[in-house]
Amino acid sequence: MKDNNLERDFSEQEIIRREKYQQLVKDGRDPYLNTIFDRSHKIQEIIDQFSEFNKEELANKTDVVITAGRIRFFREAGSKAIFANIQDQEAMIQIYVRQDEIGEEEFKYFKNLDLGDIIGVTGKMMKTDHGEITIRVKEAILLTKALKPLPDKHAGIADIEEKYRRRYVDLIVNPETKQTFINRTKIIRTIQKYLDDKGYMEVETPILHSLSGGAAAKPFCTHYNALDSEFYLRIATELHLKRCIVGGFEGVYEIGRIFRNEGLSTRHNPEFTSIELYVAYKDMYFLMDLCEEVIRKCAMEVNGKTTLSYGGHDLDLGKPFRRWHMVDAIKEITGVDFWKEMTYEEALQIAKEKGIKVEKHHFSVGHIINLFYEEFVEETIIEPTFVYGHPREISPLAKANPKDPRFTERYELFIVNREYANCFSELNNPIDQYERFLDQLKEARSGNDEANDMDIDFVEALEYGMPPTAGIGIGIDRLVMLLTNSESIKDVLLFPQMKPRG
Repeated sequence: MKDNNLERDFSEQEIIRREKYQQLVKDGRDPYLNTIFDRSHKIQEIIDQFSEFNKEELANKTDVVITAGRIRFFREAGSKAIFANIQDQEAMIQIYVRQDEIGEEEFKYFKNLDLGDIIGVTGKMMKTDHGEITIRVKEAILLTKALKPLPDKHAGIADIEEKYRRRYVDLIVNPETKQTFINRTKIIRTIQKYLDDKGYMEVETPILHSLSGGAAAKPFCTHYNALDSEFYLRIATELHLKRCIVGGFEGVYEIGRIFRNEGLSTRHNPEFTSIELYVAYKDMYFLMDLCEEVIRKCAMEVNGKTTLSYGGHDLDLGKPFRRWHMVDAIKEITGVDFWKEMTYEEALQIAKEKGIKVEKHHFSVGHIINLFYEEFVEETIIEPTFVYGHPREISPLAKANPKDPRFTERYELFIVNREYANCFSELNNPIDQYERFLDQLKEARSGNDEANDMDIDFVEALEYGMPPTAGIGIGIDRLVMLLTNSESIKDVLLFPQMKPRG
């Protein structure tokens, strides 16, 4: 059947449901007119309150419960009784409906309901002969008619893409999916509470930026009509948060959306969530300890333990995380020693011998060191590891190591080949920062579309004086993936970006 106005094709089940709805309207029972339904209990509250009583004790109780939920199971018990299961956000419970208790006419309407319909019920508690806690319904009302059928109970959503495109259906039929997003919220709340308890302040900074900066990433561009200017969706919150430190706040953080115009994969979504934290008078080693503690607290909140399995590996987040200098890591894996002073040409020759392609904009030894790390080391890291000492050239916002200024006071946390955090002892020398931005402009002219813009306002902010500061960014989505054992980033985003249907 095709609706000529909407040009939509309906299945046989959808046609039947629409016909049922039209009959309800004719009978003065349009369910969409219901605006409120006051519940005395949520379903889990009913279970918690009455499960301890046996069948005989419940039979003597006079408590009346009023609750609501979506019909997930429907079974007739003869011609004049029906068992059904209804589900709300937290739980599912059985209900028992008899014609002689709700009346012949109401029973007729109840019998005509479909799986997926949302109903409100009033009744008393009972237990079946099998000991299942059940609401013995005295009154039922249809609150919302489901015009589309739910997927088959056993088959579920067969098309994995449908899982992501119709997340609302996935949430209805898969309790594991719903629990993942409950756990996501727990993780975010745990981080907030931990940081709040330390006296750090949560702030909000702009999403639209006039310059692209704060990270090495390709931005999304948009035109700001009122200013007749090109703007960028932020690729990081870093530069504005550090302005807050200049302004006198000593610990600020932001949890928010970041946008990077990059590919879609099981690990990447162009729109994702991160937390960035900046703390005055601290360095990256302070934030190593903090990072470990935050992740352990999140693991305990979600799983009640610090051990977990991910990507086929057993991990213990309760153990101290390894701390590994990037140059030591490269030497251990490849035998190449970048502690030795060498020219760019010498490093380029070593790269060629190892089969590493060096792009034109990678014009320094530091860039080649990073290429070696990405090619040979990242894939070997399984246990939680802080890789630190990144080359100056790829860390334009990090403070140089005072003992060896070729490298910076920066680390990245890797677990099972994936990056989870990025941290600096922040560069607070405005003269050095200006020179680093100039180097980034040179890279941009050489073809690096991830290079930072020159942010003169940020340089001028540093000229007013920023105290020694440590900053960290943690990817919330990947942390949720780790702690919920989710294989794809799409599994932890309620509504991930999807390629257009073919």
